[in-house]
Order: sequence, then C-alpha cells, then structure tokens
Amino acid sequence: MRLRPAKPLQTTEWLNVPEPVTLESLRGRVVLLEAFQMLCAGCVSHSLPQAMRARELFSKSDLAVIGLHTVFEHHTAQGSKEALAAFLHEYRITFPVGIDAPPDGRGLPRTMTAYQMQGTPTTILIDRQGNLRKQKFGHTQDMLIGAEIMALLREDGSPVSGQQQAAAESGCTHDGCAAPTQ
Repeated sequence: MRLRPAKPLQTTEWLNVPEPVTLESLRGRVVLLEAFQMLCAGCVSHSLPQAMRARELFSKSDLAVIGLHTVFEHHTAQGSKEALAAFLHEYRITFPVGIDAPPDGRGLPRTMTAYQMQGTPTTILIDRQGNLRKQKFGHTQDMLIGAEIMALLREDGSPVSGQQQAAAESGCTHDGCAAPTQ
C-alpha cells in the first residue's frame, strides 16, 4: 500500500486549546480526527461519543483526538463559534476542535474539500509519521476503530501504555480494566 501524507487542516479557529493545532505538531502520535456538524444526528449520537471514549482509553502521548467542525449546511443555525462553544460545553467535549475554513466562494469548507469528504461524520486516522491511513464516512464500530488505532500504535514497535496493553490482552474495552491475574 502506498502511503500518502495527510493534508494540512485549514481552520479559522480552535476551541478547547490555547493555540491552534497542526498535524505537524502531532507527529509521533496517532491522530483520530472526527469531522462533524453539531446538527448531524450520527455525529451527536455516535461519532463524537466514540471519539471521547477513544480519548479516555488511549494515552494522550500515544493518540491525539481532535475534532473538525465542518459546516456545509444550515450555516445560520450552527455556523458561529459561540454556538459551537456552547455545544462542546453541553456535550462535555474537551478535546481540541477546529473550525473548518469556509470556501473561497461557493462550495464546501476547505478541509472537507481537500479530503474529498462525502459528509459527516467522517472518521480519519493518521499514523505517527503523518500519513493518512483511514478515511470513512458514516458509522464505524467501536471494536473496529479501537483495533485500527491499536494496530497503528504498535506498527512501528512503539510501546503502548500498561493500561492499554492490559485492556488489549484481556479483551476489556472500558476504563478500569486490570491485567488478567495468573
């Protein structure tokens, strides 16, 4: 498989972080990027909670979870930074969220266009070297995305945290798992 570098994020602002996030600044970690709209039912009910669970399970030094609010419809209802900030607060989303840059003219937001996204939710996985490894529109099962993240974490032989290793070995998928006793 020929790897290709992930395209830079084209954002206007970031929430939940003091400075803008770049993919370059996340090199060395696997990146889970969740593109969403706050009025997208699949995003609210599945993909954002899934991203939050991934952030809880995997070490922040191994996995960076970020969101991309990419508005391509209902701009008046969900287009403001204030509306997004309130949404993130109400849903207790604490990972960094960038606001996709609007198009130069008519069309889709810039990052959405660069990645040729079909809509939201779109889940993107980027490896430690900054290569695009997965891009999927729609629902992804928790077990599958967890397995894909773990495979990328272990791909270059990098160690993973003890909690993640114990969870992987025991089949546990939630916080509080311990290594199996012998």
